[in-house]
Amino acid sequence: MDNPLLTLHNRRILLGITGGIAAYKSAELTRRLQDLGADVRVIMTRSATEFITPLTMQALSKHPVHLDLHNPDTESVMGHIELARWADLVLIAPASANSMARLASGHGDDLLTAVCLAAECPVAVAPAMNQAMWAKHPTQKNRAILSERGIHFLGPDSGLQACGEIGAGRLLDIDALLLEASALFATGRLQGKTVLITAGPTREAIDPVRFISNHSSGKQGYALASAAVDAGAHVILISGPTALTPPDRVDIVNVVSAQDMHEAVQARLPETDIVIGVAAVSDYRPQMVEAQKIKKGQCGEPTLTLELVENPDIIAEAAKHPSAPFTVGFAAETEHLEDYAKRKLAGKNLAMIVANNVANTQIGFNSDANATTIFWSGGELSIPMMSKRALSERLIAVIADRIEAAS
Repeated sequence: MDNPLLTLHNRRILLGITGGIAAYKSAELTRRLQDLGADVRVIMTRSATEFITPLTMQALSKHPVHLDLHNPDTESVMGHIELARWADLVLIAPASANSMARLASGHGDDLLTAVCLAAECPVAVAPAMNQAMWAKHPTQKNRAILSERGIHFLGPDSGLQACGEIGAGRLLDIDALLLEASALFATGRLQGKTVLITAGPTREAIDPVRFISNHSSGKQGYALASAAVDAGAHVILISGPTALTPPDRVDIVNVVSAQDMHEAVQARLPETDIVIGVAAVSDYRPQMVEAQKIKKGQCGEPTLTLELVENPDIIAEAAKHPSAPFTVGFAAETEHLEDYAKRKLAGKNLAMIVANNVANTQIGFNSDANATTIFWSGGELSIPMMSKRALSERLIAVIADRIEAAS
């Protein structure tokens, strides 16, 4: 990967600020993290507020600043446990000698130490203090204790300090801090890629009350979106109507009809590297949508005839877009699975197609499991029945393999 800082994209960084003159640098650190696509939330100790205001950090992070462990408002919405679960990384910068001592002693009587005790994600400490304080035996002992517990140390740096002395104890400069923080995250196979995924059904209106649709639940598309995020991608999820909660850290675009979905996809193709068309898009729509509800018997006949017209082929048009995204289609079939899937692969000029038999109720639209066969030019791979999330991880790995093989 050309830019190692890309591993910070889409990451949730919980920034802890403790009391010290270097606290002012946390403002730039927050801005730079956001520029890299990270979501930053801030915890400040009371002593930190003597050096930089919570209002400043709130304005920069675009989130309320967390100050107190026993705050009825924050504890009811996002208390220390929720904050710890939310974070991909707890980064304490600057970390004072006092904060290191409290962490080493296992304190949990303020918000920052309680979050560190509850965190299951990596915790990193960026020390900032006078060179004599850093060199003292208690500080070095605390450093050893914290390192043994798996806490990462970013710095400190050496040089001229605010007190006029020279030595080790300076907060790392922001560029070095970002680089070391980025190294704490494994490089995902889709790092730096933008992945557009369509999911769910579409609805084609007949009148203000009725519509044509299908049984798609959106579960497979949403699972793929989560797996792509975990692989480091920036994910755009264009979803038809579902009852699902959108995955974290995706750009969600809600649509209703096939034409809505077509327009949303076309608008975002220039920024997209990979398109995965999981949505069960209606092939046809009524030629005319009635302005009022159709009443039973109003035609004077016991039958009702609807004139249908073809919808745009969203995935085929994506495959031939000038931006040339790596395009993956889905084929939900009830018979002749391999034959129909291979026809779509060739006819729509797709890079890959994922075929599944929706006649099997164990892996149908509303199930939590799936089994597929993936086809590409000159190859295929069958994946046995497993959860849709596990299958999504396999699919993302295959997509990454094919992209690497083509490069």
